[in-house]
Amino acid sequence: MTSDWSDREFPNTICLFDVDGTLTPARGVITDSMKQTLAALRKKCVVGFVGGSDFVKQKEQLGGNAVDMFDFCFSENGLLAFRRGKKLPENSFLQFMGEDKYAKLVNFCLRYIADLDLPQKRGTFIEFRQGMINVSPIGRNCSREERNAYEKFDLENKVREKFVAALEKEFPDYGIKYSIGGQISFDVFPIGWDKTYCLRHLEGEGFDTIHFFGDKAFKGGNDWEIYTHEATIGHSVKNPLETEAILKDLFHI
Repeated sequence: MTSDWSDREFPNTICLFDVDGTLTPARGVITDSMKQTLAALRKKCVVGFVGGSDFVKQKEQLGGNAVDMFDFCFSENGLLAFRRGKKLPENSFLQFMGEDKYAKLVNFCLRYIADLDLPQKRGTFIEFRQGMINVSPIGRNCSREERNAYEKFDLENKVREKFVAALEKEFPDYGIKYSIGGQISFDVFPIGWDKTYCLRHLEGEGFDTIHFFGDKAFKGGNDWEIYTHEATIGHSVKNPLETEAILKDLFHI
């Protein structure tokens, strides 16, 4: 076991958290109460977060000092990673796909969205990220009110679910998978590049207990793979308040 964590009461334990809906409200910012809870938790064990969003968006939600608040920061499921504030080696989705396959995938998505009959459409339907693309039928530029309305529409009409099924049929041999997360979008990434990707950064750290907390811990949700992974103890939460309640019960903080 590395001696880096010898200042913790449980140096062989790490708590990993999804960001959106787990540490913060959906697309909201972290509360002072959650900050205090995490600070107390870091005296007990090692603490990290993992999310599909890029680091800029994560800092908007967690604060500009995120690398100081957490021992491990995993952006884009760990393709961009920090350990104690120091950057770890990176990887990329485009490198995995190649330009030709990537173009065919994007073109299909744009054509599919163009044919969707939705109450509203805004902008930024495909967001290019280092380790994936994020596809949003309504567009990521929608307002919070439009986001909430779309989420309800999507649940009733299974827009994203049908979109993913169409992609699976069209690109069966691309070696990619799809994960519905958040309120308005889904992620597309190489098989194995879901949130479990971050676990490879923990190898050699000596952790024998890895707690994971997430609000999309259902089949098809973007927390499912790491929530059910054999290396983790999964905790499904509905919101940040429940995250805090479980932490206080588990670690007596």
